[in-house]
Amino acid sequence: MSTEHRPGALASSPRARSFDAAAAQYAAARPGYPDALFDTVEELTGRSLRGAHVVDVGAGTGISSGLLARRGARVLAVEPGAGMAAEFRRTHPDIPLVRGLGDALPLASARADLITYAQSWHWTDPARSLPEARRVLRPGGGLALWWNVADETVPWVAAQSTRLRRRIPEWTHGSPRELRALPADWEDRTVERRIPWTRAVPVDTHLANIGSHSLLLTLPPADSAELLAREREELLKVFPDGTVTEAYTVELTITTAPTG
Repeated sequence: MSTEHRPGALASSPRARSFDAAAAQYAAARPGYPDALFDTVEELTGRSLRGAHVVDVGAGTGISSGLLARRGARVLAVEPGAGMAAEFRRTHPDIPLVRGLGDALPLASARADLITYAQSWHWTDPARSLPEARRVLRPGGGLALWWNVADETVPWVAAQSTRLRRRIPEWTHGSPRELRALPADWEDRTVERRIPWTRAVPVDTHLANIGSHSLLLTLPPADSAELLAREREELLKVFPDGTVTEAYTVELTITTAPTG
């Protein structure tokens, strides 16, 4: 059995573990999600988030968990990383969190109306995480996967991505891998949406956001610092006032579990 197909192998890889040492940076710099995302989740699942039992898997520092709770959801977070979990508990003390993996959820069966993966599905093995989602979902419950993807139709974003890929060929800036191993009886229950949005942040926050990605976190520190210094120079040519308007598209996939 290859390393990538052992339960938890992706979530325990050096890149995944790199987030634990940068949890505070991640919490401070990563973008949240627009209200339109949660409106769309409600539309596609056919139910309000208010009062819904939501399991947020790979919850990290609680960016999505906090927003779901603000919409009135009864959130239970699942996070494997010690550093990320500690930051979550510091910033969201009222939201329960358990340590665990999407490939082997430490939860009872048929307990969730909705399972969410915000920026985290790509750390799972779908051959394991999909059956786990089916087990934990109530009949007719929803599985929602989403990512903030940099909008490369915006010229400065495309130019930045090109520069980053020259230095780090694996750089995808949040682009998700395809949903794999979808059971036949889920195929007709899957819907995708794209939700554009922007946020304006200081250049230091934008650079910290880039620096919080695993491909940067696992670079030698001198290399990461040099890359980010060059990015600062390029960004200030486009945003001389030091405020960067980040452009994203949330890529959302929702799959509904069978009712029987």
